[in-house]
Amino acid sequence: MSAGTTVGERARRERERDALARNQEAMELALTKAFWRGLADRPMPPMAALEIAARVVGALYRQVADAHQGPHACGCGWEPEPDGDLIVLEANLAAALLGPPRRDLARMPAVGHA
Repeated sequence: MSAGTTVGERARRERERDALARNQEAMELALTKAFWRGLADRPMPPMAALEIAARVVGALYRQVADAHQGPHACGCGWEPEPDGDLIVLEANLAAALLGPPRRDLARMPAVGHA
C-alpha cells in the first residue's frame, strides 16, 4: 500500500471499478439487444446495419463532446479529443473483430426444458 493510500480508499476504488464494469456490461447488453432487435424488425444486409450503427456512434460521440464544451459544459472533467478518441474507438472495434468470438446466449442451443 502506498503512503497516501488507505485501506478505505482502496476499497472505494475497487467498488468504483466494479460498478463501472457492471455499468459497461449493462450498456453493452442494451446496445447489442437494440441492434439485433432493430435488425429483426427491419431486415437488411448486415453491413448496411453496421454502417448505420457506426454513424449513430459517431453522432452520439458528437453529442457527448458538444455537451462537454462551452460555458454550460458537463462538470465531470472529461475533455473530448476527437483524434485520440477516434483512435480508441477504432482500436476497440479492431479488438472486437480480432478477438475470439464471445458466447452469445441467443445462439446457444437449448439444453433441457424448464
